[in-house]
Amino acid sequence: MKKPTIKTVAVVGAGVIGRSWIAVFARAGCRVRVFDRDAGQRDKALAWFKRYLKALRRQGSLKKKAAQRDWEAVGAAETLAEAVDGAGWVQESLPEDRDIKNAAYHEIDALLGPKGIVASSTSAMDMTDLAHGVPGARRFIVAHPVNPPHLIPVVEVLAGQATDPTTTKRGIAFLREIGQAPVVMKRFVPGFLLNRMQAALVREAVDLVASGVADVDAVDTCIRDGLGLRWAFMGPFATANTNADTGIREYFTRFRGAYHGLWDSLNTATRFDDRLVDDLGRQTDAMWAASVDDQRAWRDAMIAAVRDLKARQPAPARSTKSPRRRSRPRGR
Repeated sequence: MKKPTIKTVAVVGAGVIGRSWIAVFARAGCRVRVFDRDAGQRDKALAWFKRYLKALRRQGSLKKKAAQRDWEAVGAAETLAEAVDGAGWVQESLPEDRDIKNAAYHEIDALLGPKGIVASSTSAMDMTDLAHGVPGARRFIVAHPVNPPHLIPVVEVLAGQATDPTTTKRGIAFLREIGQAPVVMKRFVPGFLLNRMQAALVREAVDLVASGVADVDAVDTCIRDGLGLRWAFMGPFATANTNADTGIREYFTRFRGAYHGLWDSLNTATRFDDRLVDDLGRQTDAMWAASVDDQRAWRDAMIAAVRDLKARQPAPARSTKSPRRRSRPRGR
């Protein structure tokens, strides 16, 4: 991995997402300053990062010298001003509260150098609203990661109405430099891309259990040992493209009626009442003999293994060109 063009990064907010960002920036060769108004939370994040590096050493996936380099690249900041001083990128991972973020943005904007970019880890909020009234709103963008970003590379990028297009371009380039996979949203929609698609699948999964069609294990098996095996390597459109001899046009033409019928039936009114949540919990507990921490550790190891497999066996050549848009007749 080449050294990134932005050398110094501030991580503001050191919860589960913030601490994972520390690992992303450090391994890319950035200097990282970590700040949280709760010093205990900041120290907890740094302790997590140290354990993470030790785990990589035990697994043999990180050499001692590299682990030492990553650890020495990260430091605790006592104040917000110390964190953002000289930073070219600020990754904000504060609570999902518009007022908290907006107040922090005013502070960061006043402290940050003129070329610095501020990126928010928000999972659902529009940057136009978050940066409202901030003098330097031109350099604010959404950079929403998938949890945990040090293992899953997708980052959803969304500009606000006041964002300078150059900021977005620089942000996308930097995210690629540090090994992430930015995807650009053309406009705001609640939940962005990933969470909307996830919510649609979860809604149907919950309804299938709640309506008595199947149990939790059956639903999870369909994803884990069925759809998920394809989706780890191909998205829904690429999958459709391989499901018919001549590709996606044949597939969606042949099965359009079936899809339309299914879509019309996906009108669940199921809601998460306490009884349903407890039932889902009991069934999920029955699937696992391991603790949640052990499940999470296994999940992380498997994600790393799949990413390694994909890196060693890359997909056939992909076009980087955007499809040509057909001209449309002007409206009357």
